[in-house]
Amino acid sequence: MANVAVVGSQWGDEGKGKIVDWLSSRADVVVRFQGGHNAGHTLVINGVVYKLSLLPSGVVRPGKLSVIGNGVVVDPWALLREIEAIKAQGVEITPDSLIVAENCPLILPLHSTVDKAREEARGANRIGTTGRGIGPAYEDKVARRAIRLCDLADEALLGEKVDQLLFHHNALLRGLGAAELDKAELMAQLHEVAPKILPYAAVVWERLDEARRQGKRILFEGAQGAMLDVDHGTYPFVTSSNTVAGNAAAGSGMGPGAVGHVLGITKAYTTRVGSGPFPTELLDETGDLIGQRGREFGTVTGRKRRCGWFDAVLVRQAIKTGGITGIALTKLDVLDGFQELKVCTGYRYKGEIIHHLPAAQTAQAEVEPVYESFEGWSESTQGARSWAELPATAIKYIRRIEELIEAPVTLLSTSPERDDTILVKDPFED
Repeated sequence: MANVAVVGSQWGDEGKGKIVDWLSSRADVVVRFQGGHNAGHTLVINGVVYKLSLLPSGVVRPGKLSVIGNGVVVDPWALLREIEAIKAQGVEITPDSLIVAENCPLILPLHSTVDKAREEARGANRIGTTGRGIGPAYEDKVARRAIRLCDLADEALLGEKVDQLLFHHNALLRGLGAAELDKAELMAQLHEVAPKILPYAAVVWERLDEARRQGKRILFEGAQGAMLDVDHGTYPFVTSSNTVAGNAAAGSGMGPGAVGHVLGITKAYTTRVGSGPFPTELLDETGDLIGQRGREFGTVTGRKRRCGWFDAVLVRQAIKTGGITGIALTKLDVLDGFQELKVCTGYRYKGEIIHHLPAAQTAQAEVEPVYESFEGWSESTQGARSWAELPATAIKYIRRIEELIEAPVTLLSTSPERDDTILVKDPFED
């Protein structure tokens, strides 16, 4: 039995929540391995909607161990609020069902303050962050001044680390003309939250190694998408972590051999939130119609998503850089009723056709999509659970996408409901 890593193959918002929930019914352990509480997953189970940010999607299923790995930056206040919200919906969450890596870096209130102050100072050159402090928290981790979950249990060390943290961030805030942060206030906040969050702390790498040795199925859950990867995405309009499946190992404390099948979640069209290049963006009625049908608003922020035609160049690139074995194609039903569909097969740049997205920021902004047109379908694909229920033109569209991205469709999702899924190959049987 293979373990499975689920990652986004576009700019996030591809529908990972439903697919992860669908797979979690087969898994024993579900692990979040990167990102923060800016990534929203929406699950619809028996008509009940669950909105998750930090919690792994498996948390709503009894008998599963949910794990927040060391590659995640954790806002303890946000996590506790989310736990309470899910508990209010009848889901039991305890340290027996949820564990958090003791070496997770923490997102503190100061990180959000710094995040918003810097974004405001950028003016027209804003990156498009959610302002939740994810970027500054990852910076502190790399700069070796982060406060980690285990530090909350060490009173003497905690005070020293807060001094180091404020030395850096207050200098930055002074330079931005913003109010400085007070140590006593921050220490009081940490003392208040410590006894509430520390019971969830665990030696995650050890627990996962035990699960692997016992032959349990592990599902690694990524956030955002490949094109937001700090190395391989549309830099600098990216997140602050590696979103590709290679980080599932480092972000959970397991070796790369433990990852197994990599499933890339892929919309049947393309969306993006925030600033940055978007070659196939549709700034017309068609783009608005896709957004309305797909309910393209952020789970966490409520921000309207930019919409465009399917970009096979980007997805193929994500497959190559992310080691994606197969894709789960989502939201096919949003394209029902279009007379004509288009897929980007290449870019025109400086008079030449290229088949990758350049790394250079200026080039990314200047590439123009080269399209291939397809006949649409008038029949509904919503709720289809077999290939026989799909229109022939929809199947033709899917098959051409497989050819262009050089990867098979492993799963096909035809509505937000978990069971409205066509299984081509079970990733756990890889």
